[in-house]
Amino acid sequence: MKKILTLFVLVVTLASAKAQHTHTPMNTTIDSVSYAVGMNIATSLKSGGIDTLNYTIFTEAMKDVIEHNHVKLDKNISDQIVSVYVKKAKAEQLKAVTAEGTAFLQANASKEGVKSLPSGLQYKILTQGTGTVPVDGQRVKTHYSGTLINGKTFDSSYDRGKPATFGVNQVIKGWTEALKMMPVGSKWELYIPQELAYGERAMGANIPAYSTLIFTIELLEIMP
Repeated sequence: MKKILTLFVLVVTLASAKAQHTHTPMNTTIDSVSYAVGMNIATSLKSGGIDTLNYTIFTEAMKDVIEHNHVKLDKNISDQIVSVYVKKAKAEQLKAVTAEGTAFLQANASKEGVKSLPSGLQYKILTQGTGTVPVDGQRVKTHYSGTLINGKTFDSSYDRGKPATFGVNQVIKGWTEALKMMPVGSKWELYIPQELAYGERAMGANIPAYSTLIFTIELLEIMP
């Protein structure tokens, strides 16, 4: 385990260099495991609101724990430092991203065909179906595409060439609200504020936290 973590520290240190970014070859199982451990730790840190570090001090702290069995900070103090930093970082991120999303929704609300609901959800009917409207507990088959407000597509069943099946209550709140108004055969465009989407959760690298989302949803059928 010490070898794995030591190799991970080396990868992190190299990645922080200002020179041209390169990848160390992974020739052995330990090389691959080391990179995987680094990926997992970094992904966890980033999703938790930490996206920059002093890698020299970070490396020192890891060595203090793994190799020297002593630390400079009490565990309660270190937890408090991280908690305060993450809380502040998330507040700043929320302020910046929601301001952008709010401005988009305010401008979008005045566009032709766009309807706004008390929840904050906005939608535009592209095709109005004539079939049954889904209710809580049912499963539906849909085609859809999702984009950020900058136009970047993060998911699309159209691109995969295969419709997706979801439970009406197993999707984000904005989807659930819209699906329970859509007759089968409908195709709507949804404009979903962050609080009806994923909120403070970043969904991988494609959907940042607090993102306002745009979906085109085609309701194909209610599953038996």
